[in-house]
Amino acid sequence: MSSLLRSGVIAAVVTLIADQVSKLWLLHVFDIGRRGMVQVTSFFDLVLAWNTGISYGWLQDMGTTGQTLLMAGKALAIILLAIWMSRSQTRLAVIGLGLIIGGAIGNAIDRVAYGAVVDFALFHIAIGGKTYSWYVFNLADAAIVAGVAALLYDSLFAPAAAKTPR
Repeated sequence: MSSLLRSGVIAAVVTLIADQVSKLWLLHVFDIGRRGMVQVTSFFDLVLAWNTGISYGWLQDMGTTGQTLLMAGKALAIILLAIWMSRSQTRLAVIGLGLIIGGAIGNAIDRVAYGAVVDFALFHIAIGGKTYSWYVFNLADAAIVAGVAALLYDSLFAPAAAKTPR
């Protein structure tokens, strides 16, 4: 395995481990389910949310057939991303794809283990007496977003020579 590809595999494995350890700790050690919402800072809370849908809670009422189709689509996406990663020419693209793969596998493990994705991070801000909240997410989601940002940056700003196919 080339050092380039190895960096993507390491990114995927570290993402997967960090995601699963954080979720297991919050569920079974910290017991977030019993504690409810826990204020960490004035703009960040820990709160347990079970997401049976996809991004931002879309498609939550899909039933067993929908969940099976969602898992099959996720498995296909992971395979295609791994192929893309093996063919990528820049370290940023490879690491970005590794982050996406690790995050996708982490959330897939949740679906198999719990029937839903474990989300727990909630950012919010109070302006003029109103509180505005972001969606509840987890480390896998953050890694996927960072991976997509890395791919966008790589596609827009990496030297053209690095993008030529092998």
